[in-house]
Amino acid sequence: MPPTLKVLNFTLYRPLINLNFSGINFVRDLSFKLGLDLQGGTHLVYELDTSNVSAADKSTAVSSTRSNIERRVNLLGVSESIVQTSVVGEDYRLIVELPGVRDVKQAVDTIGQTAQLDFRETLVATPSAITDFIPTGLTGNDLKISTVQFGGGQSASGNPTVSLEFSPEGAKKFAAITRRNIGKPLAIFLDQDLVTAPNVETEITDGKAIITGNYTLDEAKRLTIQLNAGALPLPIKIIEQRTVGATLGSESVAKSLFAGIVGFVIIALFMVANYGLKGLLADIALTLYVLLSLSVFKLIPVTLTLAGIAGFILSVGMAVDANILIFERIKEELRWGRPKKAALELGFHRAWTSVRDSNISSLITAGILFWFGTGSVRGFALTLIVGIFVSLFTSVTITRTLLRSVYGRK
Repeated sequence: MPPTLKVLNFTLYRPLINLNFSGINFVRDLSFKLGLDLQGGTHLVYELDTSNVSAADKSTAVSSTRSNIERRVNLLGVSESIVQTSVVGEDYRLIVELPGVRDVKQAVDTIGQTAQLDFRETLVATPSAITDFIPTGLTGNDLKISTVQFGGGQSASGNPTVSLEFSPEGAKKFAAITRRNIGKPLAIFLDQDLVTAPNVETEITDGKAIITGNYTLDEAKRLTIQLNAGALPLPIKIIEQRTVGATLGSESVAKSLFAGIVGFVIIALFMVANYGLKGLLADIALTLYVLLSLSVFKLIPVTLTLAGIAGFILSVGMAVDANILIFERIKEELRWGRPKKAALELGFHRAWTSVRDSNISSLITAGILFWFGTGSVRGFALTLIVGIFVSLFTSVTITRTLLRSVYGRK
């Protein structure tokens, strides 16, 4: 079935959560995303052609090209990627590292597209060659966004479709083009190459349309990347491409996880030895903290580098700090002769300001690292930020609920 253009019934594509319930099968990938240092990926080096750019504008053009390629990498769905510039003599280069990407050719094709997008119509009833299409004046500058969605049009069976939304000016052009091309193909060209030529079924006046056809999910994603990609300010040429292995590998991960488990056990024993039953309840809350943090890492999802794992292990130690502050305040209240239930409530209440301020200071530091850092530094900061928020919930809310339950029964 050839692609067709229809009036858009807009539904954003969202990842599916998969379970097996009442005869309906949903599939959910439970594996974690790993960074380049732990799983390897693709390493690309591009040379930038700055010969036609003045010396004053060279830095801006290089920076803009780098930003554009970063956007394309994000459209590829790659997390914890590294896109950085380097200068070799008078030559400017871009180094791109993509964790988990094994198809080097696809990465090169997608990143390296110069992305001159335009829409063309035909003057013949059955076009048989690229030369049968003529420009309409509608270009990639008129396209606001393209996304993948499921359903709609003739893809009610669940096949993915590609939605288009034009700018106000582009919507006017698109309405005129579709009006005079009903029943005819409207071709989409990228760098003089035909991407797709869907048939126009009706006039589209709101600037929103969908392209339907027998697309696979990967084909639909690739088409949206091509449609959304803007032109690069500078021409680029690939000078090195290779697949790299994990620089640290499973042995480093195993050692890090072993260190985390040992640290967790020591903390748990310390809490029980110093605070007895209260320490045991804090250990239960700490276990829930670990499970909740891992769930959040999967949900976001967070790409785990070795630095990110270190941030998570560090946050485990920080998670118990709040309980220590609270329990010491409870001890003070008991020494002053307060009843146990009153000492419990006062301990949480009076320790809260210290807990809040210490975590805010840690959040500020982690936020600065995330904002100004790159690569694995941002991964470390992100896992630390997630850990701080989750630890506040478990150390205050869950621990207090457990203590209230125990002392309430007593």
